Amino acid sequence: MTYSRIAGTGSHLPEKVLTNHDLERMVDTSDQWIVERTGIRRRHLAAAGQTTCDLAEQAARRAMEAAAVRPADIDLVIVATTTPDRVFPSTACLLQARLELGDCPAFDVQAVCTGFVYALDVANRFIQTGGARCALVVGAETMSRIVDWSDRSTCILFGDGAGAVILRASDEPGIVSTHLHADGRYQHLLTTDGGVSDPPPGGNPHIRMSGNEVFRVAVNTLGAIVDETLAANGLEQGSVDWLVPHQANIRIIRATARKLGLPMERVIVTIEEQGNTSAASIPLALDTAVRDGRIRRGETLLLEAFGGGFTWGSALLVY
Repeated sequence: MTYSRIAGTGSHLPEKVLTNHDLERMVDTSDQWIVERTGIRRRHLAAAGQTTCDLAEQAARRAMEAAAVRPADIDLVIVATTTPDRVFPSTACLLQARLELGDCPAFDVQAVCTGFVYALDVANRFIQTGGARCALVVGAETMSRIVDWSDRSTCILFGDGAGAVILRASDEPGIVSTHLHADGRYQHLLTTDGGVSDPPPGGNPHIRMSGNEVFRVAVNTLGAIVDETLAANGLEQGSVDWLVPHQANIRIIRATARKLGLPMERVIVTIEEQGNTSAASIPLALDTAVRDGRIRRGETLLLEAFGGGFTWGSALLVY
């Protein structure tokens, strides 16, 4: 049987940093309130003219270097993003050209904060069925471009960044199982106020969120996905080595860790420094923990995310 396994990771954050104290001068909020409610202290913002593809390129190059793969080795590119450079071509096609990867399949996946888990699942299925041998999977976002900076309920949350993995065919298990879900009935709770086909009155679309309702649904849904993943693999609570969650809210992360039976010392948390980077948050956190030596080869990881749509999902893997 052919498995897919992560061969290397990479990430990139823009240089510009926006702190909670900066936000205090922009909207009616405070550093204490933001930290207590979300766990966020600062976030990175793309510079003027810096695109999602720019961030994805840097993360991809670092992942390729870590995996020791050449452009000619890559035969599939998937970019998870909510904030593409253009309507078309896809950010994946733009990235493919930047990296000179030839004419392999390249496409975007849009599942908002769950996008990276969706993209990982798709790449895994390509490899398992022989459609690819070496996939570049990226989560990249410039969420600051769709934030309403006068809306204190959302502008405190989001940041920009990119994370990437190289997924290679292997004889040894890597990705063990994936579990994806969506429920469009909740679309009104976390959405944008328009788009291309349905343009907003003011021009650019902005994020709109009913925070308390989203929080409740997210906690319950992520608890259920933990149960589903453990049951599907015959595992008990506390049996995975690391939880690598989407970095949306520290209270949601803590609730998921309790459900999984893990102490916070075994949870990768980057939200304090990065905020919510949507589809980029899981690969950013993964790369951080791989490079600082916490996550090691042979350890079992649970990746999980929840995002607008609603979408949610998990991936159990051996690193």
